[in-house]
Order: sequence, then C-alpha cells, then structure tokens
Amino acid sequence: MRSVADDLRGRDREAFRWLSFEDRLKLVFELGEADLALFCQTQGIDRETAIRLRQRQRQADRRFSQCISDLIG
Repeated sequence: MRSVADDLRGRDREAFRWLSFEDRLKLVFELGEADLALFCQTQGIDRETAIRLRQRQRQADRRFSQCISDLIG
C-alpha cells in the first residue's frame, strides 16, 4: 500500500531528475541552509554555534579506525 508520503517523495524525485546540475546544486545548498536555520531556531542558538554543534555530532558518530590510528602513530 502506498502512502501520501511515498507519492510526494516520488513526485519530488521526478522533479529533481529534470533539473540541471547547477539548479540541483543550488537547491541542495538552499535546503541545507533552511535546515540549519530551523536547527538554530529550535535550539535558540546562532548560526556559528549550530555549525560547531553539527560538526561535533558528526565527529562523535564516527567509528574508530585502527588503520588511521596506525598511520598516525
């Protein structure tokens, strides 16, 4: 059974497919900025703090790599 969300995702995917590379890239950056603005608003923080928090979260989610540890020393 298909849901409304499935239909919307399919429609958006189809619309995205026909965009030029430049338009796709522009849309991706606009969506990223909108997401960051929403995160700032919900957390009550400024843009720079939000960027630092997101970077820390990304680093905290990384898995340990023995290979990199061996290379670094």
